[in-house]
Amino acid sequence: MPAPNSRDELVFLPLGGSGEIGMNFNAYGFGPPSRRQWIIVDCGVLFGREAATPGVDVIMPDIRYLAERSQDILGIIATHAHEDHIGAIAPLWPMLKCPVYATPFTAALIEGKLEEAGLLGRVKLKTVPVGGSLTLGPFAMDFISITHSILEPNLIAIRTPLGLIAHTGDWKIDPEPMLGEETDTARIRALGDEGVLALVCDSTNALQSGHSGSEANVRTSLTDLVGTLKGRVAVTAFASNVARLTTVAHAAKTHGRKLALVGRSMHKIVQAARDTGYLKDFPATLDAAEAAELPARKVLYLCTGSQGEPRAALARIAEGNHPHVALGKGDAVIFSSRIIPGNEIPIFELHNKLCALGVEVLTEQDHFVHVSGHPARDELAQMYAWTRPRIAVPVHGELRHMAEHARLAKSLQVPEALVPANGQLYRLAPGPAELIDEVPSGRMHLDGRVLVAEGEGLTKSRRAMAYAGLIAITLIVDGKGRVAADPAILTEGIPEPVEEAIFNAVDETTRRHPKGDPDALAEAVRRSARRAANEAWGKKPVTRVTIVEI
Repeated sequence: MPAPNSRDELVFLPLGGSGEIGMNFNAYGFGPPSRRQWIIVDCGVLFGREAATPGVDVIMPDIRYLAERSQDILGIIATHAHEDHIGAIAPLWPMLKCPVYATPFTAALIEGKLEEAGLLGRVKLKTVPVGGSLTLGPFAMDFISITHSILEPNLIAIRTPLGLIAHTGDWKIDPEPMLGEETDTARIRALGDEGVLALVCDSTNALQSGHSGSEANVRTSLTDLVGTLKGRVAVTAFASNVARLTTVAHAAKTHGRKLALVGRSMHKIVQAARDTGYLKDFPATLDAAEAAELPARKVLYLCTGSQGEPRAALARIAEGNHPHVALGKGDAVIFSSRIIPGNEIPIFELHNKLCALGVEVLTEQDHFVHVSGHPARDELAQMYAWTRPRIAVPVHGELRHMAEHARLAKSLQVPEALVPANGQLYRLAPGPAELIDEVPSGRMHLDGRVLVAEGEGLTKSRRAMAYAGLIAITLIVDGKGRVAADPAILTEGIPEPVEEAIFNAVDETTRRHPKGDPDALAEAVRRSARRAANEAWGKKPVTRVTIVEI
């Protein structure tokens, strides 16, 4: 590694994933301030929620700062294949135009996303072997195997002339992950012996004591639970947790049931795992139509939709409109997953719909059917004991998780702890870690096929219309600004008695302003309509007035 010059700096810039769970996007820069070279570690999404962001399926970071420096970006490195780490690569790549690097399973899923986006021939997608290495400019990286709730998670060891960063991605310590590599503790310990400048580390479970638990124990418990059920059984889990899918397959085989995959993501993940050399012993699966012909006690469905997603397979089953799967009295659904914070309402609604069908709902609250993929406090302490960093940098968590993570690190005698915020640029070396700048940041919404800035107001207007409806008024005026016809008034989502008050108010206003400035007339009409609605109803609808001059 060459020696740094006197003006070189090593900087860290989170644009997503700090202060929130999801949308992970972290950049590292090296060089003098005027000539930094950059790498990006992960490029993920959040999923929109209808109540907060109506019409928005996907939320991703605003990356304008780095897009303006795209010629200096050496590559995107994906730690693993969860959507909150790779889901924004395809939509944001046209702004970055840099190579993408990932291990085989992750690369296979990224390839599918690029193909769907029509980018496959344009993006340089480079596969790094499991446990492999990569050098981009001043950054020399090792991919070190760890365990998580997906295949091929990696801790990225990033060496620079000013120090070594250990970027964990998502991880846990699972002695029996059931599928894929175990945590390479020898290589992680070797990093500590070499000297780690900063540990940039997952904070999701920093408030949880003990250990997160092992997939091996879930296999035993889930298999036993399936054996107690007599009717049709559906298990819903995160499709990306391939080890959990093998556990469900094991439970089906143990109890003489045929396995059916239900949901597009299940098929995609299983195919990607097969294509990259995993699932060699995974049984042949049925499609949902074939499974419908089997006796109830002979079928086990593995479904998408554990988080209450409205278009997922389990939601359609609960609504009774899935074309091939019907559940009812005597059947059971096992939620082999946790509730992601913020998803409580749609998940509980899903539970209630299933119960209304007579289905027994079984969750981690009453059965041992899930373990987290993120480190609890004892595992965090172990990682700090292995790596012995000078600086702790908690990421991937809400602010309360990150703050507690920092307190834990300080209690473990880590000299410095930095709690970062999205859009803040930090110098990690030389000298003590410190905030040096604030860059443009925020969120982008994928609204249908259109990428728009969060501040453009589309979701705000939709929320307002959902709450109080819409009034659309058309006024026809002549060349002298006189009202030439009765106003045309269209309302949506407004009770009939309120409509009458609105019509009367608009009529009164146009009679009191028979002529004059059309713009002033339009504003007077808009105000009177909203005021009338508020007085009659207590709500102020979104109100639009159009002037047509003849």
